[in-house]
Amino acid sequence: MPTLMIISGSVRTGRISLPIAQWVRRDAEADGRFDVDFVDLAELALPMMDEPNHPRLRQYTQPLTREWSSRVANTDAFLFAFPEYNYSYSPAIKNALDYLSAEWNRKPVGFINWGGNSAGTRAQVALRPVVTALGMVSTRGSVEINFPQQQLDDSGAFLPNEQQSTVLASQLDELAALDEALRPLR
Repeated sequence: MPTLMIISGSVRTGRISLPIAQWVRRDAEADGRFDVDFVDLAELALPMMDEPNHPRLRQYTQPLTREWSSRVANTDAFLFAFPEYNYSYSPAIKNALDYLSAEWNRKPVGFINWGGNSAGTRAQVALRPVVTALGMVSTRGSVEINFPQQQLDDSGAFLPNEQQSTVLASQLDELAALDEALRPLR
């Protein structure tokens, strides 16, 4: 069974990233086609690029980098859940991506992004060239959420609407298909 890594891409205190990523996790696990590896970048706590060698060499010196490399190398598909910060994505995502190189190559990726009126679309647009440069293949559809705070229940859980659930299901379909197509190229 392919492994799907869901990455919660904000590290701010009080972030809404975690409840949204937990919804994605629940749906992906219920789908049953993936082993799910859930990564909260706040818990992962990668320091800011403390490796002396270029990541393409895979000559990592830090134990946390070697662990991160192994996790990503053993993953077949990715979903990034992230907010828009100043028309872009979070620096925690950029750091997590830049730590590695070949580990991302020829793997499918989907996006769940949010913000105000733009629903985080500008963040997604900024992230696409980065994942493309790493050799990842993006799903066509993305979950885009306007004002996600309005979709939290009293316990703080995120309650997706029908469109968001439908698009996520479509992304899971596409991630499974892309993984199968890209697997021989890895």
